[in-house]
Amino acid sequence: MNSIETKTYTVHFNTKAYTELNNYIENHQFSKIFILVDSNTHELCLAKFMAQLETKIAIEVIEIEAGEQHKTINTCVGVWNALSDLGADRKSLMLNLGGGVVTDLGGFVACTFKRGIKYINIPTSLLAMVDASVGGKTGVDLGALKNQVGVISSGDMVIIDTSYLDTLPQNQMKSGLAEMLKHGLIVDKAYFDKLTDLSKLTLNDLDELIHESVDIKKTIVTKDPLEQNERKHLNFGHTLGHAIESYFLSHPEKEELLHGEAIAIGMILECFISAEILNLPKQDLEYITKALKNIYKPVIIDSSDYDAIIELLKYDKKNEHGNINFVLLNTIGKPKIDCLVDNELIIRSFEYYKQL
Repeated sequence: MNSIETKTYTVHFNTKAYTELNNYIENHQFSKIFILVDSNTHELCLAKFMAQLETKIAIEVIEIEAGEQHKTINTCVGVWNALSDLGADRKSLMLNLGGGVVTDLGGFVACTFKRGIKYINIPTSLLAMVDASVGGKTGVDLGALKNQVGVISSGDMVIIDTSYLDTLPQNQMKSGLAEMLKHGLIVDKAYFDKLTDLSKLTLNDLDELIHESVDIKKTIVTKDPLEQNERKHLNFGHTLGHAIESYFLSHPEKEELLHGEAIAIGMILECFISAEILNLPKQDLEYITKALKNIYKPVIIDSSDYDAIIELLKYDKKNEHGNINFVLLNTIGKPKIDCLVDNELIIRSFEYYKQL
């Protein structure tokens, strides 16, 4: 697959990616290389990755605990301390090998350690490949509130090796698929259509769809790197989806949802709201709802949960001047930003989801 160029870095794929990585390392005089992994990628991906590196530079591995609950400033402090103890300096390179938690947190750590060291993301989950590793968003959660602290700063390169997907369970693959489906809904109905019939997809098809998804996000981010306008389209499904994810993460009696599972719910809810406010055609609402329902298992959201989820909306990063701003759909492929939605309609969207 062809590499995807952005203004500041390049996304390389599969075998070619390691050639480019080794050339990059050879052409820079790094003092040390640090590989950030979590407990899962340490076991499942690190040996394979290390076998691809061709360098005599000293390498140190730093491991963090796996899971969204560890995407915190406390984990960052641990990694900063490890870097310091292991002799990292401003000429060190950080390689973030893992899913979205590792790439988001690792990028933030690299951007802030010694006021910034170079880093490269090597996403190992489908979600990280098509979303977290592209666009330069780094950061951590604040308690159960998603991505409240961070910076926008791209690494020097992204390495996407789709063979790492062999290590993922089905629910993690579906979590990443939600972001790809979102790309279809905000940009291209034909792309969405291809993703909805998983039974016909081959591994080669998946590689091409990942490449297309990365290219879609790259195109949007290139036009609006600081999320002033068009990049907000990427938040479709995330206003309610993030609130639901945060609520289930913090509620002691709820089973934690994966990011994509929450975003799939958010997309259904926000499609219903789109139909009410922007007159998204009824057949589009029914088509999207059926497609997502066929992929993602239903989640019980009780009426007693509504107020707490709505309360979490005030922490959404798109909010301005006290307004909660939604991204909604006029039609598939034509989103509209900065839409105001009242609580009564949000509750009606939950009721719509409940009766599916």
